[in-house]
Amino acid sequence: MLRRPSLRFKVALVFSALTIVLLVAQALGVKALAEAQEERLITALIADDMASVLKSWRSDPTLVPPLDPQIDGHVSTGGRVSVSLPASVKDLPNGTHEIIVKGREIHVAIAPFGHARVYRIYDFSAYEQRFRQVIDALMFGTGVFALLAFWLAFALSGLLVRQVAGLAHQVKALRLGASSALDAGRYDEEEVVELVDAFNDYHGRMAQMIEREKEFTGNVSHELRTPLTAIKTSCELLDHDALINAKSRARLRQIERAADTMIDLVNALLLLAREESPADIGPVRLVSAIEDALDRIADTLQAKGLQTRIEVNRGLQVEANRSALALVLSNLVDNAVRYTDNGHVSFAYANGWLRIEDTGRGIPPDALPHVFERFYQAGAAHAAAPGFGIGLSIVRKICDRYGWSIKLDSEPAKGTCVSLRLPPANPIFAGFTKS
Repeated sequence: MLRRPSLRFKVALVFSALTIVLLVAQALGVKALAEAQEERLITALIADDMASVLKSWRSDPTLVPPLDPQIDGHVSTGGRVSVSLPASVKDLPNGTHEIIVKGREIHVAIAPFGHARVYRIYDFSAYEQRFRQVIDALMFGTGVFALLAFWLAFALSGLLVRQVAGLAHQVKALRLGASSALDAGRYDEEEVVELVDAFNDYHGRMAQMIEREKEFTGNVSHELRTPLTAIKTSCELLDHDALINAKSRARLRQIERAADTMIDLVNALLLLAREESPADIGPVRLVSAIEDALDRIADTLQAKGLQTRIEVNRGLQVEANRSALALVLSNLVDNAVRYTDNGHVSFAYANGWLRIEDTGRGIPPDALPHVFERFYQAGAAHAAAPGFGIGLSIVRKICDRYGWSIKLDSEPAKGTCVSLRLPPANPIFAGFTKS
């Protein structure tokens, strides 16, 4: 299961992301402004220097450098610059230009002088290098402040969501039965207090509903088990009566099996309505459970002439709730027998899976995805069949309750196979043996 991010992490992420975006925007803005100011400063220095140089040349012509015939102009250098201009500079217009000469970035100021032009060379590489160092330091500082902003945002977010986190811990403790209600006095934020009040109201109503549910299931258990016990006791007494003929004894066994089915039904429904107890789970001999399910429909099997095959080791036991397993098996077996007119119903266990296969009419492909839905009936033939058991929807609920996976495969006119995942209590017997 994927772990969801916490509220604290989300708050810290939003705060830090906003701060980092602002810091980066500020750093880029400062960089762009500094570069623009740098260019203006260089342009102003070159303009002042060119004006001073041209003024001095006009007042003292001896200071004018010789004419370079390659570019048809006077070449002058500002500072200690040793570079030869390419011939292509003569095509540049008057003004200040940045050109690359032998990998070096230099500035060239071009101005008219008499019948020729002046080309004055400036090298600001040392200044630009220091400027880049300052910009790099600015960007590095921005990165450091971004990391610091994330750390501070995470710390501050803990303060902001501390009451929500405290509420979560208290709710967890309440779920585990540590207290009867949440204490709203522990919180001073209005929204959290409202949430606590709403939760307490909901929790109180849920507790009352659960209490009513427990009382109802207890009453149902008592009211149903009492007459069922009386029925079974009467059946046992009548079974010892020598005056009962064979036909009546067969009917008597049918009544007793129906009472057992009702007892299993009551127990399973009560288990679904209550919290699971470890005492409800234990080793159950699988072959006995299968035989009990078959015994309840022995008359139907005999009337249809169906054969049963149990390929399960008689010593195999599975970890299950006995009543729930009996109810699931009786329903699955009943469905298999009800829709099988000839052939057999077989049981096999391998690799933790119990497979129940029949040679019946099968299920249409369009109905297969819906067989576990409540009140669903696949076709008129199924609808007309007499009902028995509690339906596959309740079977799915029982399987979900106890963690038993269930799969169903079927082909029309070929039969159906139900696979039920049951963990073995004694893996040494988990192989299948014909019984």
